[in-house]
Amino acid sequence: MSAFAALLLIGALWGMTIPLTRIAVSTGHDPVGLIFWQLLIGTIALGGLTFARGRRLPLGRAYWGLFIVVALIGTLIPNSFSYRAAVHLPAGIMALVIAMVPMFAMPIALGLRLERPRLGRFVGVGLGAIAVAMIVGPETSLPAGVAAVWVAISLIAPLCYGLEGNYLAWKGTRGLDPVEVLFGASLFGLILVTPFAVTGGRFVSLTDGLGAAELAVLSSGVLHAAAYAGYVYLVGRAGSVFASQVAYLVTAFGVIWSMLLLGERYALWVWLAFGLMLAGMALVQPRPADQQKPDSPAQSA
Repeated sequence: MSAFAALLLIGALWGMTIPLTRIAVSTGHDPVGLIFWQLLIGTIALGGLTFARGRRLPLGRAYWGLFIVVALIGTLIPNSFSYRAAVHLPAGIMALVIAMVPMFAMPIALGLRLERPRLGRFVGVGLGAIAVAMIVGPETSLPAGVAAVWVAISLIAPLCYGLEGNYLAWKGTRGLDPVEVLFGASLFGLILVTPFAVTGGRFVSLTDGLGAAELAVLSSGVLHAAAYAGYVYLVGRAGSVFASQVAYLVTAFGVIWSMLLLGERYALWVWLAFGLMLAGMALVQPRPADQQKPDSPAQSA
């Protein structure tokens, strides 16, 4: 498979998880119960991939902090807010919100001195902010009765992902590759969330019948694991800069799948915001030279 075909496939798979999330929360399932299944599927899939490659996950205390931090800011906290916001927001809006990850990551990286300031990137962040304002501002952007506060809540997820990326660049991964890091984080996240998922009526049972919501939970977990594994493969084959372009496709496919699977339609303001968001992402994306800085803490960690 060519690198471009792989990029398209990964973007399509990852983008489909966005409307599936909307379906998963449609019947009132508790976010904690949904996160449990996502982490369980991820642990099994990524663990199988790790062992199939002849690798073993180190579980010494030196790795606990890495796994727990990634589990918290990479899954538990952002997904808790995303699932709650997905009840109230169209899936296409959620897809646009996820595109804010590089907009949050860039100023954090500047604060940690992981990146050099560039005018183009500041413009990109500004375009992202304008796009969000266009979504929540005009009355025609959000469906009737949807409070703009849910857009603000949904922004917690991309903020967490921006923090996660910078944390890994700052502290390093202790010699582990991305699949091993995500496997460890899924395992530790599963350990952390299980006591909460099985108490207080939060558990999502899949033995009482598989409806659309339950199938969406399972499908989303499998697609996410497959897409992430494909992303790691693409980084190794075509490089991180080329692979990072998948962010555009995740947003675009998220909107397309939401229209096809959920019948969503969007106001002109949303389409204009979509264009600004893509332009902002293009400006914020790192250039090859930026990812090879010899003085970057990420290179020496």
